[in-house]
Amino acid sequence: MQNNELTKQLDAIVVHASQVVLGKQHEIRLALACLLARGHLLIEDLPGMGKTTLAHVLAQTLGLQYQRIQFTSDLLPADILGVSIFDKSEQGFHFHPGPIFAQLILADEVNRATPKAQSALLEAMEEGQVTIEGKTRALPEPFFVIATQNPTYQIGTFPLPESQLDRFLMRISLGYPDANAERALLSGDDRREILKQHRSCIQPGQLAELQQATSKVHVADALLDYVQALLDASRRSPQFTHGLSPRAGLALLRSARAWALMAGRNHAMPEDVQAVMPHVVGHRVQAVAESGQSHNTLMALLQDVAIP
Repeated sequence: MQNNELTKQLDAIVVHASQVVLGKQHEIRLALACLLARGHLLIEDLPGMGKTTLAHVLAQTLGLQYQRIQFTSDLLPADILGVSIFDKSEQGFHFHPGPIFAQLILADEVNRATPKAQSALLEAMEEGQVTIEGKTRALPEPFFVIATQNPTYQIGTFPLPESQLDRFLMRISLGYPDANAERALLSGDDRREILKQHRSCIQPGQLAELQQATSKVHVADALLDYVQALLDASRRSPQFTHGLSPRAGLALLRSARAWALMAGRNHAMPEDVQAVMPHVVGHRVQAVAESGQSHNTLMALLQDVAIP
């Protein structure tokens, strides 16, 4: 498939999803880029902003098998992974797979569960498999986790550990809709009813083709120099408690490839890195107390590092 055909297909996916999630085309494009790069997505925002709706509409638009897991303080790892139950007729234990065995998992309000329940996602997100009762079981292909979390200052939340945050390729926030989108939302049909009628706009297997095209987007040596310069600047900056890891650099490149493909190019540019960087590394660094928010510090870092 030619690049212009791929771009048209990707644009159609964004438009299709925008019929349900109103006024958030940029956030939908970021979420789609995350899935094209075979990454997991973290959506952080206040309740009622459309986080769950975005995850559901992406699953339906891309034709993916979808499971929602509501994370609560009493959730156990077995509730996510599955459990073996003794079958009297067969005189043996029979494994009943949990909701993790789906192509797209919505881990809803993931930071309302205890760290023990949160850790059940770690192997799945990193390896595409789970180990249950000493046996390794492969997860479906493709496999994505879209997790939503409420701000950590809200009651009943457990902060995600850095090791788990690092498993998410991107973190985005939806924010309040603009006036026109909110008016259309208030005067239109219920989003749940619209979701029931929503259908996939790509055929099975086409997502894998799009992901393969993403991995083939060319990255020049000069762009690698630029990414390395950003990583090095973050490590030397007194504004951060610690710098970016090599995994963060790989995540930047994967996301930049996806952003370039969505722009209709077969090569990534510094503008692609700049577009995705706040969402790729914002949850991987922490600004020191006196330097303000990490987002503002990252913007300053982008301005300070020269493009080759």
